[in-house]
Amino acid sequence: MLKSFFNKREKGKRRQSESQSDLNPNSMKIRFFGGKGGVGKTTCSAIFACSLAEKGYRTLLVSTDPAHSLGDLLGVNAQKVHKAAPGLWVKEINSEEANENYIKEVKGNLEKLTAPEMWKEVERQIDLAKNSPGADEAALFDELVKVILDAQGTYDQVVFDTAPTGHTLRLLSLPELMEAWMDGMMVQRRKSQDMNRMLSNIAGVREEEPVDMVFDILQRRKYRFTMAKEHLLNPVTTSFYFVLNPERLPIIETEKAINILEKHHIPIGGIVVNRILPEHADGQFIEKRREQEQIYLDEIHEKFNRLDKVYIPMSTADIKGLEEIKGMTGLFSHFNNSEGTKENNP
Repeated sequence: MLKSFFNKREKGKRRQSESQSDLNPNSMKIRFFGGKGGVGKTTCSAIFACSLAEKGYRTLLVSTDPAHSLGDLLGVNAQKVHKAAPGLWVKEINSEEANENYIKEVKGNLEKLTAPEMWKEVERQIDLAKNSPGADEAALFDELVKVILDAQGTYDQVVFDTAPTGHTLRLLSLPELMEAWMDGMMVQRRKSQDMNRMLSNIAGVREEEPVDMVFDILQRRKYRFTMAKEHLLNPVTTSFYFVLNPERLPIIETEKAINILEKHHIPIGGIVVNRILPEHADGQFIEKRREQEQIYLDEIHEKFNRLDKVYIPMSTADIKGLEEIKGMTGLFSHFNNSEGTKENNP
């Protein structure tokens, strides 16, 4: 039987945030699971999502990792939203499809505003931009925003199984960057319209001013980014959990990632220390590994002492299938015990 070890809950500010969340139990919660590649993010996010569903929360588990393994883990087709169990739905975001949809939307918006004789060249430039650096992240972020906004009123919890740390950090830093970029675009558009209005007045033209479709599009996109930013930066509704193994490189990467997320004011929910050598494992080789592991466990406790932690022992075999995932949900009771139990919504 797998065992889990829990540290005491952090007191003070984080406890206050959790109590505020309890006052509004109907707010949709967003959970991100991230970390270095290969540390077990998909398995941990699936166990956590199942534990929420078992408590009666309508939970959507979404993979944003281009190298999807969520559907393979659960044994389901998750290319579209799929009901995997009572209260649990899963979906894998296809990054290529997200990019195609994003470009299609951009083309649809610009074609209405471009002179027919210029459209072919504009379309060519858009197609070139599709493969430019950052295009995939922008498209994936657009899809992530859509998932978050569409999930409101349908799900109680949305759990994201994310790509390895670097990709995810770029993705989660986009709300702030995109909002600032949109503000700049809207200021420039206002200046352009003011200049056109001034030139019309000088020329003595008194035509009724048409609706500015460009400004309208910018305004709608800014609203979506602002809504996403409010969700992502709200410590009552959103939290980011890092999964790491008790090894040197995952610890270093997690520490750097936490510093970056805190710089962008994204709340950290806790740490999942995965694949710890079980107590019953023996042998000289294992003992040597355990000595080294204990050094890293002490380092994790010291570096992340203010964060909640869950410790998960290594399993003797690969974890696969929904039933095996369900058998491990008790390991995450520490992270969701403040949620309580909701009346089941199958």
